[in-house]
Amino acid sequence: MNLKECRTVFTVTGLALMLAAASPVIGLFVSFESGDGRFSELWVLGPKHLARDYPFDIKANVSHTVFVGVGNHMGTSSYYMILVKLRNQTQSSPNTTAYTPSPLLPFSEFRFFVTDEHNYEAQIQFSVLDISRSGTSLFVLRLSINNVIHPVNSSANWDSEHKGYYQLFFELWRYDVTSRSFQFHNRFVGIWLNVTS
Repeated sequence: MNLKECRTVFTVTGLALMLAAASPVIGLFVSFESGDGRFSELWVLGPKHLARDYPFDIKANVSHTVFVGVGNHMGTSSYYMILVKLRNQTQSSPNTTAYTPSPLLPFSEFRFFVTDEHNYEAQIQFSVLDISRSGTSLFVLRLSINNVIHPVNSSANWDSEHKGYYQLFFELWRYDVTSRSFQFHNRFVGIWLNVTS
């Protein structure tokens, strides 16, 4: 091997070693999504940290707890956002067929990083405040999420299909490095609520 070939081999080997050493850092900024089964999980658990006993017959001005979690199986670290929303039976939920979020404004949001093959979980405490009834309609003036009060000013009729008045739901968004913005990640979970006086 002559001197020029030795230099080329040394340069290529050095660059390959530098890229291998830097790959965990590169994963924080570059998305390697390839449609090969990579996905994110989103779940909601009840107050006992189980997939049951969700708050349903809730009383006004009483705090209730759920746990919302995200599992990252995207092949790289991801920056996520969960939006907390409340809807009645006439308002739109996210459309996972069309990959569109609900047009409703969020009451709260949580932003966090999750490394590949790891989970994040948040405890959400919520309560409905200042309710009134008129016939079969229920009016909620305010909603508290983790002790932050948000105006709602929304009325709802009984939804016989879901047997509740409102759905508290959580949308998953993921930061897209190409657009440099959060994009709806086509995942949402929620619980229906029957609010009593």
